[in-house]
Amino acid sequence: MPNQNHAIVIGASMGGLLAARALADFYQQVTLVERDTFPPIGENRKGVPQGRHTHALLLRGGEILEGMFPGLTADLMARGAPFLDRPEQELIWFDGGGYHARFTNEDGRNGALMVSRPLLEGYVRQRLLALPNVTAIEQCDALGLVPSERAGRVRGVRLVRRAGGSAEEVLEADLVVDASGRGSRAPKWLADMGYTPPAEERVTVNLAGVTRLYRRRPEHLNGAKVVIITLSPTLKRGAVMLAQEGERWTLTLIGFAGDPPPRDEEGFLAFARSLAAPEVYEVIKDAEPLSDFLPYRVRANERRRYERLTRFPEGFLIFGDALCSFNPIYGQGMSVAAMEALDLQQELRRGGEGLWRRFFRRAARSIDIPWQIVVSGDLRFPEAEGKRTPAIRFINAYMARLHRAAHRDPVVAKAFNDVASLLAPPQSLMGPGILWRMVWG
Repeated sequence: MPNQNHAIVIGASMGGLLAARALADFYQQVTLVERDTFPPIGENRKGVPQGRHTHALLLRGGEILEGMFPGLTADLMARGAPFLDRPEQELIWFDGGGYHARFTNEDGRNGALMVSRPLLEGYVRQRLLALPNVTAIEQCDALGLVPSERAGRVRGVRLVRRAGGSAEEVLEADLVVDASGRGSRAPKWLADMGYTPPAEERVTVNLAGVTRLYRRRPEHLNGAKVVIITLSPTLKRGAVMLAQEGERWTLTLIGFAGDPPPRDEEGFLAFARSLAAPEVYEVIKDAEPLSDFLPYRVRANERRRYERLTRFPEGFLIFGDALCSFNPIYGQGMSVAAMEALDLQQELRRGGEGLWRRFFRRAARSIDIPWQIVVSGDLRFPEAEGKRTPAIRFINAYMARLHRAAHRDPVVAKAFNDVASLLAPPQSLMGPGILWRMVWG
């Protein structure tokens, strides 16, 4: 695709930053439109309240970010971000009533960067804005699309800057990308232009979490860097605890809305002690707290089916959480956005006309796997609201048996980890080799 003149990305969270990086190779100018002011690198941004909570950059996401920003891993490690490359010593995963067997990193693909969301996002933003053809407008709201005089096309965005006395203005572009997150107003903008909004799929979960940071000491857990204790239908409490820069633990305790983790010292510790495995409690009962208790709620997984539309304006795309937003306890969001950035680059190489149809279809295939993982996992619980198909029931029964096999077999445990990290498709867990190990052990 020959270089086009101008692309606009609405939203400068991780999804918007990755969309802008993909576009920078194809457009003479890329402009990020962001309602917030960018904080110093490593500080949380006001418009990303979830940034204070525990985030995971899955293995596939890390690979893609390293390709887009070469040297990212080494740079962030130099800033103190730990790197997990010995899962047999550094990963503790309790699921299905037992610990997953320890496996080694023989193929070199099971290394993961342990970095906080503010540091990762700030670093990526710094690298992106260092490109000569990428700029950002901060403190600016996108009000709507500007239809082209040519039927069926968008030619820009209506904006208003937050500075006092600012008037509405039009910023013209060859392509507008909405990466504004799960609160995207694109369905309304489309309806205002006479287009049918996309069908939406929703699986309600109503989870409640509380995050707290602690000082990490060398003797904690014999050097382990990740502890995952999953919720189960019999004990609907879980935790994710990750090492991160600054010699800290970030810990999120998770329960359903009817049984939220408490936000006081005694109650928080009691909740941790009630988990199905003791590691989290054993660390935090004597650890130095570094933050207050930070609560959050997860209402639902939401997917907008833009790929099923038959009519859509040229010059406009939807990206990231505006396409599909996940229950964050699975850690899929940033890595799926990175996969969508690769999808966008692939389709831009094929040209601009019909881009929306090709991109939405390709991105839908990238979303299908994590959506299947998250939705089937959530629908194990009676509190979740969504369509429980025979396929979902089969998957959940199969996965319960697979976890039992993973307790004793490192090959099965590694295969599961590869799928959870988006390195392999779920179908790989049903191959003959895994089936044989599940049945005969």
